[in-house]
Amino acid sequence: MNLFNVYPLYDITPVKAVDCTIIDDKGVEYLDLYSGHGVISIGHTQPDYVEKLKNQLDHLGFYSNAIQNPLQVELAQKLGKLSGLEDYELFLCSSGAEANENALKLASFHNGKSRVVAFHNSFHGRTSAAVAVTDNKKIVAPINAQQEVTFLPLNQIELVEAELAKGDVSSVIIEGIQGVGGLDQGTTEFFQALEKACKKHDVVLILDEVQSGYGRSGKFFAFQHHGINPDIISVAKGMGNGFPVGGILISPKFEASFGLLGTTFGGSHLSCAAGIAVLDVIEKLDLQKNVNEVYQYFLEKIKEVKGIKQVKGKGLMLGVEFDFDVAALRKKLIIEKHIFTGSANNKNLLRILPPLTVKKADIDTFVVALKESLEELKN
Repeated sequence: MNLFNVYPLYDITPVKAVDCTIIDDKGVEYLDLYSGHGVISIGHTQPDYVEKLKNQLDHLGFYSNAIQNPLQVELAQKLGKLSGLEDYELFLCSSGAEANENALKLASFHNGKSRVVAFHNSFHGRTSAAVAVTDNKKIVAPINAQQEVTFLPLNQIELVEAELAKGDVSSVIIEGIQGVGGLDQGTTEFFQALEKACKKHDVVLILDEVQSGYGRSGKFFAFQHHGINPDIISVAKGMGNGFPVGGILISPKFEASFGLLGTTFGGSHLSCAAGIAVLDVIEKLDLQKNVNEVYQYFLEKIKEVKGIKQVKGKGLMLGVEFDFDVAALRKKLIIEKHIFTGSANNKNLLRILPPLTVKKADIDTFVVALKESLEELKN
């Protein structure tokens, strides 16, 4: 049997990784400034994290949600404390797409409506409703397109208000900072007006923090830069540092009932151990402080590079935009300079999503390599 060929692959085979370094089967070391789509939050094979998972696996890896699991309670309490959202409740699942599916479903149960407002260049996952609210027709199959979705531009609140006033919108889903779309984001004024409009029209405000959450933006959640309180927050990626875990944080306005939501693998003992370890390390190493310090250093250091159109994003969720397609630049960085970066729907943008443990010296390495690569591509 062969693998179903849906991924274009670099000819690189990682066999080991430590913190921000990936080592391939030939012994070549790579600087990881992409974290596998922003998944690695506390560094590859972080010792406390590895120990926690190994210890849990020695005891119990999985049982269903039909029994007591104190690890779920511990994870919820620590997440509430560290994020400042202790009055929310947690439903655990296994991925960002599954988190968004449950967020959209819960919203529709809550108000009995079905249409969703999403935004241009959004990305919320590849499953049924999650892909329907993703602004990319290439990955939306006819079965997904049956969903009622209206796409609008960011930062034009009057267009949103006109749709909500029609009375049939169940939820508005928006990323704290757009990931795949290219690091665009709502303004504080827009987010605050959006929250107000949703409350006025009995519409559920869903904040997709799958990529922008868990400290990546410089605050625990990106929406916290704007002083709002969403109804539902979806999380995944950095939540497990590579272990598949996701969830939704649910505001007190929602009432739970048996069978309302469910999952087979979500909230397993092993995934909770991973989630607890991540939160413990974020707190122990004060990674929020590191994110903000490295962010400010990056903004200054990147000024040394000529030809950059703009730097987008916040914290360690960044985009470096040029006035040309960066595909060749990105390939040169990984093949010749041994640095992983990411791409976006915006073909002129390099995505920078390093582990939150990244050091200023790593930014120095990137800037030198970027300057060299740009010069070499000219010649």
